[in-house]
Amino acid sequence: MIEETNAKRGNPHKGVYILPNLITTGGLFAGFYGIIASTQQAYHVAAWFILISSVFDVLDGKIARLTRTTSSFGVEYDSLSDLVAFGVAPGILMYSWALEPFGRLGWLAAFLYVVCGALRLARFNVQVNTIESKNFVGLPIPAAACTVASCVLLFYYLGGTGTIRMVSVVILIYVLAALMVSNITFYSFKDPALFKRRPFWNLVLAVFVILIIVARPEIMIFIICLFYTLFTPVLAGLSQLRKYRKKRAQV
Repeated sequence: MIEETNAKRGNPHKGVYILPNLITTGGLFAGFYGIIASTQQAYHVAAWFILISSVFDVLDGKIARLTRTTSSFGVEYDSLSDLVAFGVAPGILMYSWALEPFGRLGWLAAFLYVVCGALRLARFNVQVNTIESKNFVGLPIPAAACTVASCVLLFYYLGGTGTIRMVSVVILIYVLAALMVSNITFYSFKDPALFKRRPFWNLVLAVFVILIIVARPEIMIFIICLFYTLFTPVLAGLSQLRKYRKKRAQV
């Protein structure tokens, strides 16, 4: 029975691929250091390390596929790393930075974010072979974490200091938690068509966007994360509203 289980999951005793798992470890380290920074009240540092972890998260999957070094061990390790870097680290960051003054409502919001992130990862692992690759079901946990981190960075960029106490932050955490476990589909940027030949002006536009992000990263990262997080749910809501009005008109 044990041998059959190891065969299904990929027995690590037969060896692991070094490069993609090292990159995953880098993301895990960045997420862990984000937790350390949050406990030391260096909230902007914690936010940057969560964003750095998201870069590692993109790279490990891409490199594993390009070098054909994907494995069951790597998938499981990546999920555990994501839970720390994009679940626990943002949860602690938001609790220390904004949610602690709200008492029970605050720590419940932080815990709900973490548990919904864990559920999101578990559902993704189960559905990875049955869902179309260019779409995610539910908000990806790295996107939720980047939205959290970008809020902190924008706060300090606009001149804020110390912590913040705003109900809007509590609402944001609850919304992110709900979106992660929702059935709303989000674009995954894994569409093979993205890597085909494109008109020259697409390259110029991409360079222009990169320059804008580099010039004002705190503002642009927040805008990009917020747009990605809210655009699809707003479209889904408008679609449901149109269907409701159409039914009312037919009655």
